[in-house]
Amino acid sequence: MYSNQNQLDLTEKTIVIVDDDIASIRYFEVLLKTTGASVITFMNGTDIIDYISKNPKSIDLIMIDYLIPFINGIDCIKQIRKLNNSVPLIMVTAYYTRESKEEAYLAGCNEYILKPVIPDKILNVLKKYLIQREFVQL
Repeated sequence: MYSNQNQLDLTEKTIVIVDDDIASIRYFEVLLKTTGASVITFMNGTDIIDYISKNPKSIDLIMIDYLIPFINGIDCIKQIRKLNNSVPLIMVTAYYTRESKEEAYLAGCNEYILKPVIPDKILNVLKKYLIQREFVQL
């Protein structure tokens, strides 16, 4: 499922997945568990906003779908940015228009990735925001 050369050690990181598709959640969970990261999942926008409101700094990265129930991914990103402006937000979605991508970046997402996603793409994004970012901040 992943290449050994890209295996990451994220044992002290917490990654959130927000997606209403159970197959997508399971796919990302299996992939992320190979890194040792803690994984928290939510199936709608309301639940992630509630969680972030109570734990604004406890998450290292969020992967969020565009089309999720109650509060869509764009509105979630806007609200999350008000609570935590530094957490990397990765929009991972099958929904794509030029306008939706621009809207996501304007809302505050760091990356816009289209599904289906190959494992190496996700691992490289995790490395970019969770490993290389640490070295830059030192």
